[in-house]
Amino acid sequence: MSQRNSLAAKTAARERLRAEREKQAKRDKLRRQLLVFGGVIATLAVLAGVAVAVVKMNQPSYWEAAKDKKLVKPAHSSGTNGTSILVGSASAKHTLKVYEDLRCPYCAQFEQTSGDTMAADVKAGTYNMSYTMGAFLDDSLGQGQGSKNALSALGAALNVSTDAFVAYHKVLYSKAVHPEETTDAFGSDTNLIKYAQKVPALKDNAAFQKAVKDGTYDKWALTMAAQFDSDGITGTPTVKLDGTAIENPQSMTADQFEAAIKAQLAK
Repeated sequence: MSQRNSLAAKTAARERLRAEREKQAKRDKLRRQLLVFGGVIATLAVLAGVAVAVVKMNQPSYWEAAKDKKLVKPAHSSGTNGTSILVGSASAKHTLKVYEDLRCPYCAQFEQTSGDTMAADVKAGTYNMSYTMGAFLDDSLGQGQGSKNALSALGAALNVSTDAFVAYHKVLYSKAVHPEETTDAFGSDTNLIKYAQKVPALKDNAAFQKAVKDGTYDKWALTMAAQFDSDGITGTPTVKLDGTAIENPQSMTADQFEAAIKAQLAK
């Protein structure tokens, strides 16, 4: 090989090597840039996630926000802000005042045992009944929204009619439907609408279902629960005949409850 050819070959080899090194340097630079860019994107994603979490933490809960909603009182409610539900004749000489929480198992026991007795007495005109419902178990149990949500649905039933309220109230406290205290089945609108199918006036009732889904009576439920608290009720069921408490009604048989009513009326 001539010296010229040898020198040309070496020069060409050096050029190819230089070009390859430049390409590799560009690839390395691009790789570093992509790594840095990826790190920036990841950091931004983390920061965005934190920001969203902070916003959510600072947002009021659904029921906290419901306090600011417009109060819509169900038709057939009575008392200040509609916080009393009167069943029976307004002219009855006596009133049985009943305080309950819809998640309360003792209320369910009381209604299952003495509910028909009370209904018969109301029909006979012995007394009328005034319900004020609470929602303290949602907070006491530290989970769920069933007390408030079911009370709102009861408001939707009351808006249909007092009879629809009575029938739906009975269904919600029935053995077939009433959940364990720690199970928040009443927190589901779907469940509440399903249970309402047992009530003829509410079955496939589009207006009732819309009110449940829209939370039309959520503010009313909270207002009712606040009235319950203001009345100083510390346990459920609390039952008062003309202002005098009937002790431990949930522990009585239907006959014992009726006897306690008669004894109170005889005083």
